[in-house]
Amino acid sequence: MPTHNPAFDIERMGWLVPEWPAPPWVRACTTTRRGGVSEGPYASLNLAEHVGDELRHVAENRRRVIEALQLPAMPAWLQQVHGMAVVNAIMAKPGCEGDGSYADRGGAVCAVLTADCLPLLLCDEGGTQVAAVHAGWRGLLNGVIENAVRALRRPGEQLLAWMGPAIGSEAFEVGDEVRNAFIAADPASAVAFRPSAAGRWLADIYGLARQRLAGVHVDNVYGDHWCTVNDAARFYSYRRDGVTGRMASLIWLDTPGE
Repeated sequence: MPTHNPAFDIERMGWLVPEWPAPPWVRACTTTRRGGVSEGPYASLNLAEHVGDELRHVAENRRRVIEALQLPAMPAWLQQVHGMAVVNAIMAKPGCEGDGSYADRGGAVCAVLTADCLPLLLCDEGGTQVAAVHAGWRGLLNGVIENAVRALRRPGEQLLAWMGPAIGSEAFEVGDEVRNAFIAADPASAVAFRPSAAGRWLADIYGLARQRLAGVHVDNVYGDHWCTVNDAARFYSYRRDGVTGRMASLIWLDTPGE
């Protein structure tokens, strides 16, 4: 068992712990870019193997996260494809394809990697189910949030959601095809888009996620006040930098709960 004080490490590195009324045995955290050994555009706590960073650096960074958070198991690292599949973190093999995972007992850690896309963490009020979701605009459009809620097997009214650091509405410029696709699926999505100075659209990914959550009756929603693009000291951003690392959002159960 690690001898670190994880609270000290988290505070020192600026990692984010959700402020939400989850039971205390529901543990969750989003890393920042601080606290690792990666260099150059990946500095310093890149946790993704697929972005061109040295794999030995990624392995050390992942080890540091496991140690600092005293995780009960290796996180269920997924091969994310901007899809809608949500897999069982307890059964998932390393590199399993999916854009979300869930668990209904201790001993498994749900995790997603992001660098502008929205990391969404979910749990039920009783602290018996948790999930982590990678919600880029394609996943949002195609139902990854709805699939995650369905996997938890609880009414939406009994769930809590926390939205971690993502691209802000002042930076997320998209074309007509993105806006039109959302509006075709739900005309109410129009309020999440406004014209940009370049003749395109500024999209509110947090607002779009809130709409999707509301559609499955998840109204207890927290977080959502960051912008990865505009905070280079804390966050990786693919939109800002192109070649960059990835942060992790993790959630797990210290005990199975009752």
